[in-house]
Amino acid sequence: MSDTPWLTVIGLGEDGPDELCSASRNALEQASCVMGSERHLSLLSDAKAEQIVWPAPFSVGIEQLMTRRGQPTVVLASGDPFWFGAGTTLAKRLTRGEWRAFPGRSTFSLAAARLGWPLEHTLCLGLHAAPLTRLRPHLAPKRRIITTLRDGDAVAALGRYLQSCGFGASPCTVFEAVGGPRERVTEARAEALMDHGFAHPVCVGVEVSGAGDALPLTSGRADDWFEHDGQITKRPVRALTLAALAPRPFEHLWDIGGGSGSIGIEWLLSDPSLQATAIEPRTDRVERIRVNASKLGVDRLKVLHGTAPGALRGLPTPDAVFVGGGLSPDLLSYLESLATGTRLVANAVTLETEVLLTQAHARLGGELTRIEISDVAPIGPKRGWRAAYPITQWTHVL
Repeated sequence: MSDTPWLTVIGLGEDGPDELCSASRNALEQASCVMGSERHLSLLSDAKAEQIVWPAPFSVGIEQLMTRRGQPTVVLASGDPFWFGAGTTLAKRLTRGEWRAFPGRSTFSLAAARLGWPLEHTLCLGLHAAPLTRLRPHLAPKRRIITTLRDGDAVAALGRYLQSCGFGASPCTVFEAVGGPRERVTEARAEALMDHGFAHPVCVGVEVSGAGDALPLTSGRADDWFEHDGQITKRPVRALTLAALAPRPFEHLWDIGGGSGSIGIEWLLSDPSLQATAIEPRTDRVERIRVNASKLGVDRLKVLHGTAPGALRGLPTPDAVFVGGGLSPDLLSYLESLATGTRLVANAVTLETEVLLTQAHARLGGELTRIEISDVAPIGPKRGWRAAYPITQWTHVL
């Protein structure tokens, strides 16, 4: 019995099978079926195996592929299947011994080689199936970005988006069918990309330039980055709250009483591996949280319309919990039942909520901090300090 996995994932470039390694060629010769996009299959001029065009949506093709389990099958993907490619999605459905992969030259490597950019210092993004707003946290002068895009029309959309963010002056290099005989390279500023037509497959190298605002790297971003109705954890308190939450890679946050979503959004901006769920009882604020998350490039924020603790049941287990509003004895009791090691942070403005935190601190321990902040405001023709409502913050590790 052969130890060769039944599925082989081959990275195929625009130059077709000419540059494939011998292992990839052997897999194609021995396959009973080859699945791939119409574009990829068209590059196989002398393939003998049955050819199946990958259907849309992508998930349908996966189910079709699974019916061939045990038969020698090849899936064709672009470049490196495990760099913003199909390989990762396929591997999730298979055991390790069921598949093997032979990567080709990635789009990012080819584009960087044409541009002379050091790939280790270049941000690489796959936006062929993701919104352009994913760019927003990374837009800062001098940043170099190579991104794949859905199709030729998306190039113009990229130009419009960069212009709307104040970076229309960014020099862009558009690569069509990079690495193949149809390769075409176009250089233009972002604001001029709408004047050209482009064909799929396409990627763009961007040297960010312009007078747009760069999103700060640390928590406590200015309040005007967020749309809100006054229900927002203000910048200094937000910075202290994120420090107390202490996000670590791959963790999940519950942001209870989301308001504008600022805490959950800044949590996600800390690292791309983080996850967060915002729970908000008001419909208008739920929509506002979604708008803010999309605008700031963290559309992976899950927003749940509901009231805690009832809305918390069935959610993925959190590593940290922030309560910015709606704290009640029932909610506090529910949170105390979470897994050992869960970090709790709760902010209180009202006396009633402060009493709950004071009692919890006396019973469970942790840290109780009073945050008092003042800013300068006019007093007649002069200036003076204007105090904000003091915040009581309780932090505790279960």
